[in-house]
Amino acid sequence: MSGRPAVRRVVSLVPSLTEAVAVTEPGLLVGATNWCEEPAGLDVVRIGGTKNPDVARVVALAPDLVVANEEENRAPDLAALRAAGLDVMVTGIRTLDQAFRELERVLVRGCGLRPPAWLSDARDAWRDVSAPGPLLRAVVPVWRRPWMVLGSDTFAGDLLARLGVANVHAGHAERYPRVPLDELNACGAELVVLPDEPYRFTRDDGPEAFPGLPCALVSGRHLTWYGPSLTRAPQVLAAALRAARR
Repeated sequence: MSGRPAVRRVVSLVPSLTEAVAVTEPGLLVGATNWCEEPAGLDVVRIGGTKNPDVARVVALAPDLVVANEEENRAPDLAALRAAGLDVMVTGIRTLDQAFRELERVLVRGCGLRPPAWLSDARDAWRDVSAPGPLLRAVVPVWRRPWMVLGSDTFAGDLLARLGVANVHAGHAERYPRVPLDELNACGAELVVLPDEPYRFTRDDGPEAFPGLPCALVSGRHLTWYGPSLTRAPQVLAAALRAARR
C-alpha cells in the first residue's frame, strides 16, 4: 500500500505511539519502553526509557520499523539506531491537527495498515468542539521541585485552547519553562490546570500551592497522549474543567 517493505515487527519508543500501534494491529509490536503502560496487559520486550533506550536490545529485536518522537526521544539514540541499519520514523506533534496527520503517517505509511476506526472517531470527537465563551487564563504546571509549566507550541496547550483555556505562558520563549511559584501566583491566571503526569498532581499535592485559585485536576493521558485516548479526551477534559469552575 505504501511501497515500503512489509512491516511485521515494530518497536515503539513513545507511550502514545505504542498504544496506537498495539490497538490498531495487535501482535505487530515487539518492543516498547518501560513507560508504555497502554493498552493494559501489553506483553512485549521492554527496552528501557524514552530518554535512555537500550539500543543494543532494540537492534537485537530486529524490528522492521522503530517509531519515535522528536520531543520524547534523544537525537543521539535515534542516530545510533539508524547507524545500526534500522528504519526509524520520527514524529513531530505540537498540535491536534499534527497529531492526526502523524498518527496516520505512522500507521498507514509506516506500518502499512489501514486507517483505524478509532482515528476516525477521534477526528469526529474533536470536530465539533468549540471554546465555551471567553478563554479562561490558566497556569498549567507539569512538574514541581522545580516548578515547570506548559510554555509555547505544545500539543497539550493546543488541546486546552480548543476547550476554552488560554495558557498564560503560551508566549514564553521556552516550551516547558521553569517559573518560580511566586511568579505563577502573580501572573493573573484565573485557573490552574494540574495533570496527573508527567508529575502526579493530586488533590493533596498541587492545589495548596495556588491559594484562592480554582484547580482542575485532569487526566494527563487525555491531555498529553496522542492516540486512542483522543476519542474520549474532549469529554474527559471538559468535565474536569467544568468541575473546577463550579
